[in-house]
Amino acid sequence: MRKIQRLAVIGAGTMGRQIALQCARHGFPVSLYDLTACVLTEAEQWQRGVVGQWVETGALSAAEASRIFENICFQPQLAAALADADLAIEAAPERMALKREIFAQLDRLLTADAILATNSSSIRVSTLEDATERPERVANLHFYLPVWDSPMVEIGGGSCTLPEVLDALTAFARAIRILPLRVQKESTGFVFNRVWRAVKKEAMRVADSGVASIEDIDRAWMIKFGREKPPPFAQMDRIGLDVIRDIELLYAAESGDPDDMPKPILTERVERGDLGVKSGRGFYAYPDPAWARPDFLEPDVSDG
Repeated sequence: MRKIQRLAVIGAGTMGRQIALQCARHGFPVSLYDLTACVLTEAEQWQRGVVGQWVETGALSAAEASRIFENICFQPQLAAALADADLAIEAAPERMALKREIFAQLDRLLTADAILATNSSSIRVSTLEDATERPERVANLHFYLPVWDSPMVEIGGGSCTLPEVLDALTAFARAIRILPLRVQKESTGFVFNRVWRAVKKEAMRVADSGVASIEDIDRAWMIKFGREKPPPFAQMDRIGLDVIRDIELLYAAESGDPDDMPKPILTERVERGDLGVKSGRGFYAYPDPAWARPDFLEPDVSDG
């Protein structure tokens, strides 16, 4: 098994641009590909803004910041992005058919001994591997947002992933300063997302049924578990409500239980285009969401 030294990230959206930046920050040459040129431009602008903040706060020197962008190639051509990659990480939307189509393309263009990984947050590798001619080199490499503030990655295989592939991915995760969590057995949702799914599903059920407001559910969470991290509905806004819906649909398709279908409190927002942070409105309005204001937890403040 050759050592992972160069990689390609397929998809320059919210997750892909963060994975690429984390890898480049820790010395890995990375090609960041997206089908849409303007998404690549937005990704670079966003990354430069983040790195600029790191320099301003003293987390990085100007020289270190410069080296990061020497490591990133913003690549609009898929074949060029994959040409010398030891590892390709797919970071496309959470839709099975789309991921299988992408896997088939990547499989044809990657060198025979390269690893093909999905950043899927819920889809089992065994449902994707047969879209390729290398099922033994297909794996899951699931990062969390924000990548540098949630430094863990779930690593799991499919029905025939080689142990040395998982070992190589584990070493790679450590090299980019991310804690590897080995998924010992295939499971929709893997490790953390199985727990998180129960939280978000019940939070939406409580709000959708009229038991409590979105704001009060989030207030209860913050008071109980701390104000430093976004509460459940704010977390869903960060992830993207369209992504949340697609994940819930996957769970529902697997279980066949109508109760697992996404609730109207979610689907109605997605239909309106209120997708969370990326669209400016979701469960909260951005860039100044109510949950982040200093008075959100004050006893004498109402939602109105």
